[in-house]
Amino acid sequence: MRRIDDIHLRLPFYGKRKIAEELLREGIAIGRDQVARLMRKMGIEALYRKRRTSIPRPGAHLYPYLLKGMTIERPNQVWATDITYIPMAMGFAFLVAIIDLKSRKVLAWELSNTQDVDFCTTALERALQEFGSPEIFNSDQGSQFTSEQFTGVLKGHSVKISMDGKGRWIDNVFIERLWRSVKYEEVYLKSYESMTEARESLAQYFCFYNKRRHHQTLAYQTPDQVYGMRPLDKLAA
Repeated sequence: MRRIDDIHLRLPFYGKRKIAEELLREGIAIGRDQVARLMRKMGIEALYRKRRTSIPRPGAHLYPYLLKGMTIERPNQVWATDITYIPMAMGFAFLVAIIDLKSRKVLAWELSNTQDVDFCTTALERALQEFGSPEIFNSDQGSQFTSEQFTGVLKGHSVKISMDGKGRWIDNVFIERLWRSVKYEEVYLKSYESMTEARESLAQYFCFYNKRRHHQTLAYQTPDQVYGMRPLDKLAA
């Protein structure tokens, strides 16, 4: 699963057949059916198809996509969210993050050993409490984000709800870039022994990501600088 995750991150258009072939070339004996089973467990599919985490519950209310043709000009204009798989020394977990699209700032995140809606709602409520309400909140059509529990929180704060339509995976490109950074700069360099260790290490990384990490697409500013928060004066010794 760790290697499948790495291959999917580098080659997101690879399906079960090509991933199985890639693993066979590495000397890992595995068939495409087993690869498919593990991909379903991890919640990922090739990008030319909708990701498993994007399948809404039957009968769920879907919202229109509001970002078409929009220029995102200021912080808190649009927030976005997504879930990703996190490998651990024993087992795995799921990470949800909420980001501000203008600044790329990670406003809130949460870790869970299941893909339920509760940890997503917890992250959302924390972001709203600390940073106020965005004008628009964009997500995919995953069952967590179409649930009444999650959308009810947004409605309660008068936030417009936007959802990516089928085949619009490119619209979540900024948070997909976040996942690449998190995994290659943090997760893949560690081997978390427990959820407690994972939370502590990820907390340190997201602090670095927001306050210290310069982004080329932000003219080498940090997310905190673009968001409007005062940067720290210098790196700690």
